[in-house]
This record gives sequence, structure tokens and C-alpha cells, in this order.
Amino acid sequence: MFSVTNFVDFIFPLFFLLFFGIIIYRIIQGAREWNSNNKQPILNVDAKIVSKRAHNSVDTHNHNGHVSSSTDTTYYVTFEVQSGDRLEFKVPSKEYGMLVEGDRGNLIFQGTRYHGFDREI
Repeated sequence: MFSVTNFVDFIFPLFFLLFFGIIIYRIIQGAREWNSNNKQPILNVDAKIVSKRAHNSVDTHNHNGHVSSSTDTTYYVTFEVQSGDRLEFKVPSKEYGMLVEGDRGNLIFQGTRYHGFDREI
């Protein structure tokens, strides 16, 4: 016969394995991307900034009835190279504010890793 205790005894380990499985998968995925980027040459290409976007994520915490939240913003810039291909990179916040759509210059990157953008004057 089915009981709540048997159900909990079955579900808890399943969620535990799923949770840690996802964490291990993300670690392996990040290590593969890092390794792949390290094997790529550092490229310098002429490019134009075609768009910028910011992604906000909100993390809410509840500590003994006191709710607080924090916001984390990730910045992305899309570049168009001479071939017409578009490449989007995550960029540091201090550079994001300095980059303007329409700017042309030299994009420096390695695989999916952004290294910089030198604007033409």
C-alpha cells in the first residue's frame, strides 16, 4: 500500500540527485567552454557595435521575516564583423557604458571570451 512516508523516502533522494546532477553538469559545461576558449587563437577583427542589452536578475532573501532582494546585471554587446556575422559577448559593466551603438573599431576576442574593443577615432 502507498503511504506518504514511502513517497517522501523516494522523492527526497531523487531531488537530491537531480539538484547535484545539475550543479555537476554546469561545472563540466563551464570547464569545457573555458578549455575550448583557451585552445582558440586571440582574434583582432574590424567590427561595428550593432546592439547592447542588459539582463537583470533579482535574488530575494527572507531572513527571519525580513525580506531583502539584490539585483545582478549582466551586460551584453553585439558586434557585426565584415562578413556580416554577428557575435554577442558578455562585457564588463565599466566597458558597457563606454560602448555606443554604431561605433566601429577593432574587436578582440578568443572563442566566446571577450577581450576588448578599440574604438576608431
